[in-house]
Amino acid sequence: MTVDAESRRAHRAAAARSSAVPPSSPGYRRDIDGLRAVAILLVVVYHVWIGRVSGGVDVFLMISAFFLTRSFARRLDAGRPLAVGTFLLSRFRRLMPAAAVVLAAALGACWLLLPESAWPQLWKEGWASLGYVQNWVLGFDGVDYYAHDSGLASPLQHFWSLSVQGQVFVLWPVLFLLGALLVRWTRKSAASVMAVLFGLVFAGSLAFSVWETAEQQTFAYFDTRARLWEFAAGSLLALALPYVRVPRVLRAVLGWLGLVGLVVCGMVIDVRGGFPGYLALWPIVSAALVIVAGTRPADEHPELGDLGPGRFLATRPVLALGRDAYALYLVHWPILILWLTVRERPHASFLDGLAIIGLSLILARLVTVLVERPLRLPGGERGRPWRNVGVIALCVALVAAVLAPWQVATTVNAEIQKAAFAAQYTGAAGGDTAGDGKDVPLIPVPGAGDRERWSRLDEPCTGRFASDIADVQESCSQTKNAATAKQLVVVIGDSHANQFSGALRPVADERGWGVVMLMRPWCSLETHEEGTDLSNYCDDWQRDATDLVVSMHPDALFTIVTAASPDSPDERLIDGVNETVDRFLSEGIRVVGVRDNPRSAVDNRYECAIEGHPCNFPVEQALAAENPAAPLADRIGLVDFTPWICPNGLCLTEMGHVAVYLDTNHLSFPFVKTLAPALDQQLGDFLKP
Repeated sequence: MTVDAESRRAHRAAAARSSAVPPSSPGYRRDIDGLRAVAILLVVVYHVWIGRVSGGVDVFLMISAFFLTRSFARRLDAGRPLAVGTFLLSRFRRLMPAAAVVLAAALGACWLLLPESAWPQLWKEGWASLGYVQNWVLGFDGVDYYAHDSGLASPLQHFWSLSVQGQVFVLWPVLFLLGALLVRWTRKSAASVMAVLFGLVFAGSLAFSVWETAEQQTFAYFDTRARLWEFAAGSLLALALPYVRVPRVLRAVLGWLGLVGLVVCGMVIDVRGGFPGYLALWPIVSAALVIVAGTRPADEHPELGDLGPGRFLATRPVLALGRDAYALYLVHWPILILWLTVRERPHASFLDGLAIIGLSLILARLVTVLVERPLRLPGGERGRPWRNVGVIALCVALVAAVLAPWQVATTVNAEIQKAAFAAQYTGAAGGDTAGDGKDVPLIPVPGAGDRERWSRLDEPCTGRFASDIADVQESCSQTKNAATAKQLVVVIGDSHANQFSGALRPVADERGWGVVMLMRPWCSLETHEEGTDLSNYCDDWQRDATDLVVSMHPDALFTIVTAASPDSPDERLIDGVNETVDRFLSEGIRVVGVRDNPRSAVDNRYECAIEGHPCNFPVEQALAAENPAAPLADRIGLVDFTPWICPNGLCLTEMGHVAVYLDTNHLSFPFVKTLAPALDQQLGDFLKP
C-alpha cells in the first residue's frame, strides 16, 4: 500500500469518527439522578400502601441502559477498546456488594422468622438471586408478583429486576462488540450502527412482549426477552439525545407531562394485567420526556432558567433520596414482607407503612455509607481486574455462608430423622396423629425433592406410546413394563390426576398392569369456554392427548371426573365428562373416574401440619353431600377416597405422621401411596379378564 493510500485511509477513518461525535458532549445530569429517586419512591409507596405496581422499575431498567450506552458509545466514537471483560467485572463489583449484604441479611431473617415450609423456596430463590437468574425461577414457578400479602410473596421476589438487569449488562456489551465490527466493515458512524441494532432489539422484543403478555402475562412479567425493549428504549434515547433540539417552552411542557404521567401510571392503567406489553410504554415514554426536557442545547443561555421539572429533580432532598435509590430498592421489600409476616397482616396500615418506609430509609443509608460507597470505583474507572474479582468472590462467599449451612443442615437432619422413624409413617392407615409423637418429623420434609412430593413414572414415553406432538410427548411418561404388560392403564388429566396415580402405581405393580400417564397442569378433561386462558392452553393438548390414548387401545383410562370448589360444598361434575366417557367406552376402553379431593383457597394445609397447628375441617364445608359423579356409576368404575381423606367426616392435615396435603389443594405423594389399599378395595375385580 502506498503512503498516499494509507493517508487517504486514515483520513476517511478520522472523518467517520468525527461524524459520530455528537454536537455537544453529554455531561453529568443531576435531573436524571432525581428521576431515579422519584422512580424508587413510587416503587416503595405503591408496594407499601397501594398494593399495585407503579412502573418505577421499568424506569430503572431504561435509565440503566441509557447510562450504559453513553459509556460504550463514547468509547466507540473515540476508537478506544471496549474492554468488555474489564467492564463486566467492574459493573458486577459495583452491583454485588449492597445486593449481597441485603440478600444475606434477608435470608438470615427468613431463617429466624418464616416457617420451615417456606425454606426450600427461599433456598432456591437465594441461589437464583445470587446468580442473577431469579426472574427465570419466579417465571417458571408461576409466582404471582401482584399477590404481595405475606402468605404468598417471597421476601426475595424483588431480585427479579436485578437479575434481568444483570443479564442485560452481559448482553449489551456483546451488541457493542458486534456494532464495532459493523462500524469497521460499513464505515458508518457508531451512532447510526448502534441505532439500527438497538432499533431491531426494540421492535422484536416489544412485539414479543405484547404477544407473550396476552398469552401468559405472569410469565411475561419476569421474562428477560419481554423486557429487552425497555433497555433498548434507553439506549436509543442515549444515542439520539445529543441531536435533539426542542424549544425551551415545549421542553418544559413535555417534562411536566412526563413526570405527572409517571406518578399516576400505576393508578391509571392496569399494570397488573398488562405489563410488560404495550402498556409499559407509558412509564418508558414518561421517563424519556423528562430526560429530553432536561437537555439544554449548547447555544441556549443558562440565565433563561429551567421551566421544566429538572430544577425540582435536582434539588438536594430529591438528590439525597437518589443517592440511596439502589439500596432503598434492595431493603424495602424484605422489610415489608417480613413485617407483614410477623404482624400476621395481609396489608400495611398507614402507620405500619410509615414505620416500614422510615426503617427502609435508615437501612438504605447505612448500606450506601458502609457498603456501597467504600467499594465504589471513582467515576469512569474500571479498577484492577483482580481486585474486582476479589470483591465479587467475597460477595458470593457472604451469601453462601448463610445459605449453605442452613440448607445442608436442615436437609441432612430431616433425612436422618425420617430414616429413624420410617416404621411410624403409616399415613391413611395410621389415623389422626395430631399432638401425638411430635418428635416424629412429618413427611414429606421441607425441602424434599419432587420425587418425594409427587408421583412419577419410570421413563418418558417411547414406541407406540410416544407422540410426534411436542406438548403431548413432554407430558407423557410410562412404567418400564408398559409395552409388555398384559393390561395397560392410562392416567390422563391435570395435577390432581397425577397425584392420585400415586395410589394406582402400587395396585398396578401388584396386578401386573403397565401404566402410561399424560399429565399437563391445569388441563383435566373438562370442556372449557372458547377463548378463555384455559381453552387456549389446554384444548389442543386435550384433543391430541385423547387421540393418542385411543391409538394406544389401553384396557382402562384413569382420570378425575369431579371438580371441588375451594372452601365450598359446590362440587360439580366436570363439564363434558359424559361425552368424554362415551368416546372411550365406544372404543372399548373402560373408565375409572376418581372424585376430586377437598381444596382451599386460603389455608396452606402443609404449613398447618408442619407448624403443628392442624387446620382440620368438616367434609361438608369442602365437598358436596353426594358424589356428583354417582350417576356415572353404572357406566364406569367410580373411585372415592373421601372416607380415607376425611375419616368420620373430618378432613385432616396429618395422618400417621404424614402430611396429607402439599399446599392448598394437592395431596402429598407419601400420603397418596397409603391410599393404595383403598383403591384396590374399590376396584375389586375391575379389569380382570
